[in-house]
Amino acid sequence: MSRSFLIIIAVLFASCTAPVEYAVIVRNGTIYDGLGGDPYVGDVAIQGDSIAAVGALGDAIGRAEVDATGLAVAPGFINMLSWATTTLIEDGRSESDIRQGVTLEIFGEGWSYGPLNEAMRSEVIDGQSHIRFDVPWTTLDQYLEHLVERGVSPNVASFIGAGTVRIHELGYEDREPNPEELERMKELVRQAMEDGALGVGSSLIYAPDTYASTEELIDLAKVAAEYDGLYISHIRSEGNRFLEALDELIRIASEAGIRAEIYHLKAAGSENWNKLEAAIERIEAARDSGLAITADVYAYTAGATGLDAAMPPWVQEGGFGPWRERLMDPAIRRKVISEMRTRTDEWENLMMAAGPAGVKLVGFRKSEHQDLIGKTLAELSEERGVSPEDVAVDLVIADSSRVESVYFFMSEENVRRKIALPWVAFDSDAESAGQGGAFTNWNPHPRAYGNFARLLGKYVREEQIIPLEEAIRRLTSFPAENLRIQRRGSLRAGNFADIVIFDPNTIIDHATYDQPRQYATGVHHVFVNGEQVLRDGEHTGAFPGRVVRGPGHVGH
Repeated sequence: MSRSFLIIIAVLFASCTAPVEYAVIVRNGTIYDGLGGDPYVGDVAIQGDSIAAVGALGDAIGRAEVDATGLAVAPGFINMLSWATTTLIEDGRSESDIRQGVTLEIFGEGWSYGPLNEAMRSEVIDGQSHIRFDVPWTTLDQYLEHLVERGVSPNVASFIGAGTVRIHELGYEDREPNPEELERMKELVRQAMEDGALGVGSSLIYAPDTYASTEELIDLAKVAAEYDGLYISHIRSEGNRFLEALDELIRIASEAGIRAEIYHLKAAGSENWNKLEAAIERIEAARDSGLAITADVYAYTAGATGLDAAMPPWVQEGGFGPWRERLMDPAIRRKVISEMRTRTDEWENLMMAAGPAGVKLVGFRKSEHQDLIGKTLAELSEERGVSPEDVAVDLVIADSSRVESVYFFMSEENVRRKIALPWVAFDSDAESAGQGGAFTNWNPHPRAYGNFARLLGKYVREEQIIPLEEAIRRLTSFPAENLRIQRRGSLRAGNFADIVIFDPNTIIDHATYDQPRQYATGVHHVFVNGEQVLRDGEHTGAFPGRVVRGPGHVGH
């Protein structure tokens, strides 16, 4: 048989071979691999829950095809600090984040929804406001599974809260744990890590986390380190003792032998803005010494929390009920107000950092206070003829809540500086929500609806602080590696098909402090685990989200 005849047979055979078929092919998009490489035009194929192929797919057939011509195709974004813990129970669509390309929500800043004892479970139920839900779980893993069983569009993961394990064993007491209590706290961390927690998260300006000593945190972090977990912290001060608080985090990382991340890195209060460069120098020196120190940020000059961040920690010992009762005691009230007006390095006073005119009230528990949403402490002080401190105390008492507030205390120049740092990821530090129903009962910080689009539109496209491929790296593979998450964070065959397709020329946020419930635009399509949750900018109603577990998970 001649060689020519064999070639002819081979050609005829090849011509009869059916083209490869995939469930979905994303065609002709500009591919950003998530690793920071140069973008290129190509295709991405999806089969089941995974990426099947990336590149020029030629004659391959997709049972469904998405034309991504002129659009960026990237891995789904990772929100390093999400407070969608209850909003996903209310509405699993996660619309405000899905419409920005977020496919993984990370929980656990100090507080996690497990482990819960019966007293904590009752407290969660009794403390509910506009969103009401049952609490059939006790462990953190059971909570995450509960979300997925109810149906959620994004993937979910969590740190175990250092404050949560403290409450579990000590309640809200301001004291050190005894040896037996500390061992039980460590065992709770160990169990959570084996269940798939990402590490330990602390929030050290808030009670009861603020009562924890550095040594206690080191002990908990050592347990997480056994499982290659991450210690992540809202450090003890972002203001007057900012640098000292950084030193504490670096010490914890060093002595516990653990990687560490700083939640929403910031210098709060104009008198502290100039400390950011010194903070960067300390972090980079620690990194140069071999410590794995990273940070995350949001793209705004205001933060958001409650009025508890304007009052001394001692008055909050025992939890909300005892705190409110103490405020109703005239002598204690006078002492609290005096301390709220006194500059100190002993605790973090965010009202002093922002000033009364820089504290905007955005969320109340009781419907009769809804008309106060959007007002500042300074405005209410003038209206009522009392001091801003008195207003804050009165509101906590009257509303039986910590009163959600936005604090304007950061520098725009510092925001730009932080975004430029290669070891910084991104977070919303906010819920993910819709526009109607229960979500109309409060005004969230606009970061809940616009953080990631603002980063890509304002700071990447308009101000060109970092290239788009670098921004995508720090939204995807960088946090995935820090969290030790497998098969996510990059567009590679075999990875889970978490994919965002957006227009880099138009993506932008629209949420403002006065009108926050406005969706970002510019994201066209989003896939989670291979299933499309956003099509042509509209939610499909799909709930393919899964629990994403950390490296310590048994059987990982």
